Amino acid sequence: MTEPETPATPQPEPNQPNLPEVVEPNTSALTYGYDRGGAVIRPEDEGKHKGLAVRAMEEQTRMHMDQIYEQMRLLAEQAQNIQRRRELSERIYLATMRFEPLIGRIYYLYNNNDKDVLSLIAPHEWGRSRGYDTYLAKLRLLADHTWEVLD
Repeated sequence: MTEPETPATPQPEPNQPNLPEVVEPNTSALTYGYDRGGAVIRPEDEGKHKGLAVRAMEEQTRMHMDQIYEQMRLLAEQAQNIQRRRELSERIYLATMRFEPLIGRIYYLYNNNDKDVLSLIAPHEWGRSRGYDTYLAKLRLLADHTWEVLD
């Protein structure tokens, strides 16, 4: 009796690795398109992306620095104004005043014989007889008891 024929297993050709017939790589990890319908993958210009990112970062930081500089300038200006009001208020409180000034009212500062005098009378209200040598300023007493120059 003869033995039934068994199907022959293909033998690898000489110098060829023994690989399975169908090799399906992990296509999500490939840096190129695997099949004809796959997405086109092009290498990116790393220097271009970094250059754009650096430019955007510089623009943003410059913008923030400009905002901070403007805030600092405004704060310095406000501090100077407060310092001037303080110096003026000290001068006014050293002046002669024969009344108690009220908040929100307008007063006039004059100089008479090298002394400052605070008055209720405006320069145009004096008539022919000027009560003081030099008119200095029109003032308003503020709620914090500093003075605002109105002219």
